[in-house]
Amino acid sequence: MLRQAIRFALVGVVNTGTYYLLYLGLRHVVPYLVAHITAFILSMIGSFFMNTYFTYKVKPTWKKFLLFPLTNVTNFVITTVGVYALVSWVSMDERIAPLVAAAAAIPVTFVVSRKVMIPGTEPQPRVSESRSTPVS
Repeated sequence: MLRQAIRFALVGVVNTGTYYLLYLGLRHVVPYLVAHITAFILSMIGSFFMNTYFTYKVKPTWKKFLLFPLTNVTNFVITTVGVYALVSWVSMDERIAPLVAAAAAIPVTFVVSRKVMIPGTEPQPRVSESRSTPVS
């Protein structure tokens, strides 16, 4: 699982770079929140394929593709609220706010994406916890 977490982080770096470049380009054409949403959706599609082939080394399927956006719901909510709050309330530069907002959602996204890509990946109990002790 550690190797997957490292590969997930690498995909995350590439995905964040893709998102950010798309966001910067789009914000000159549309309002910043529309740019954020559009860049998020496009980079999420790229993230799906990078995670299937590189992170989890599984075959992409339509079922996984259709479920994959659910893995990003928390990420989307946290980053969207974060971008809005940082720009509107803290007066952070709208070019920097998405990077700051994205950091808080990374661990949750990994756990949920792993469950979608590799069904049945619930944590296994330790051997000592799984043994039943006879009652005397």
